[in-house]
Amino acid sequence: MTSLFDSDSLPRSREGLEEGAVLLRGFATAEAPLLVEEVARIAQAAAFRHLVTPGGYTMSVAMTNCGRVGWVSDRTGYRYDPVDPGTGAPWPAMPKVFLDIAVQAAAEGGFASYDPDACLINRYVAGAKLSLHQDRDEKDAWAPIVSVSLGLPAVFLWGGKRRSDRVRRLRLESGDIAVWGGPARFIYHGVSMRLYCDSAIDRIVDGGGSQIDR
Repeated sequence: MTSLFDSDSLPRSREGLEEGAVLLRGFATAEAPLLVEEVARIAQAAAFRHLVTPGGYTMSVAMTNCGRVGWVSDRTGYRYDPVDPGTGAPWPAMPKVFLDIAVQAAAEGGFASYDPDACLINRYVAGAKLSLHQDRDEKDAWAPIVSVSLGLPAVFLWGGKRRSDRVRRLRLESGDIAVWGGPARFIYHGVSMRLYCDSAIDRIVDGGGSQIDR
């Protein structure tokens, strides 16, 4: 059986994707077990759920949120909300370890003074995927997206400013963080279908809330 967190993970390295975008390999490896513990705690207060798009499509990725606001979707539309519609209570507070790793990764990517107000947590199981999309609903169109991968490997799809642009397929390991903002803020991106069950924190973000994952 493969361990969720491989002790032989590669050392930290930095891979530039394009101007305003960087892949920080192994950046959160040491913190990964604690991050997963915090995900479990958050899910006790705000359970994972499969959201429905305005068009009636049920997302294959299960989602929850923490932070000052959370991203939700239903037949009435996409929106940010300070209240979990499933419980009527505010979303759980963002754990300090989430905030710290996000701020550090953003700074490493060239974005100082990062102040994320929402964290969208995506949980992938066998067959789940995240189709190519842009994140356009945040108030700040320059502040970066900070995406932390936890658990088993995944294939991250990195495209261009147009949906028809060539897509790169990047293998992500537990502890890898992708940061993109500024001139790369509206790059199309997604997650290819996974072959194994795992959990993942995906999208610790700034600017009014978490972004839309379709």
